[in-house]
Amino acid sequence: MKPAPLDILAPTSVAHALSLLVEHGDQARLIAGGQSLMPILAMRLAAPAILIDLNGIGALRGIHAQADGSVIIGALSRHRDLERSDLVAERLPLIAAAMPWVAHVQIRNRGTIGGSLAHADPAAELPALCLALGATLELHSPRGARHVAAADFFQGVFATERADDEMITAVHLPAASPGQRWAFIELARRHGDFALCGIALTADCSPIGQVLGARIVVFGVSDCAQRLPQLEAAIVGTTPTPTSIDQAMPALDQVEARSDHHASSEYRLELLATLARRALRQAFGFDERIAP
Repeated sequence: MKPAPLDILAPTSVAHALSLLVEHGDQARLIAGGQSLMPILAMRLAAPAILIDLNGIGALRGIHAQADGSVIIGALSRHRDLERSDLVAERLPLIAAAMPWVAHVQIRNRGTIGGSLAHADPAAELPALCLALGATLELHSPRGARHVAAADFFQGVFATERADDEMITAVHLPAASPGQRWAFIELARRHGDFALCGIALTADCSPIGQVLGARIVVFGVSDCAQRLPQLEAAIVGTTPTPTSIDQAMPALDQVEARSDHHASSEYRLELLATLARRALRQAFGFDERIAP
């Protein structure tokens, strides 16, 4: 199938894009990389009359270091930009490690961080990474700008806090603590497929290795990426060992998983327990990290 007939508008500023979004209302959709939207249009699951192409807005590009150690990533930054960035590798190693797991090179060349977050696929890596890193999303509308914590942004399958007249303009990622540990792991039927289950985690540790705080995020299992507070609580205050990590696994018993044509809920829960254990062991140096 092919998309229904539509017009493409190409604003060169955020203000112009927002004015077009308001002018055309429900008939308009924003497009950045198009790696999720174009298949939806081709299958006619959506049929907007107008596409507002954001690619001419230079202000939405770039990865910017801040003096306090934080990083601001423009919404039009490509997955490949994140994968290749020395700044991301230095300050956000979790993102650098996760990017090769995202789809295939051709998709990473076009897909954008803002588009992935706005689409909010339950099996996508970037929403989980933002949760694990404590990110804040910057959104603009004709009413002005606002900042929404990643923890409040993702609401369900393809559902977010973004209003119809808003667009994501940037992602703010705080500086990592000196003792921060991290890990990323996922499993899919084939490399590049959506994850059946994945784990992204960060843990802030004292100089002697005691866990002071943790963000452990699962994706691909439920309706959206979500933190695992019971597992976080089970490791905070401890100095992890392989044995203590194994003993923390019953904290996952409260997680609910979905079934679909890819995997049953029971299988996803088995994966969750296995991958969470592996991710924690990787983060604390008991296992080698797995490359995609």
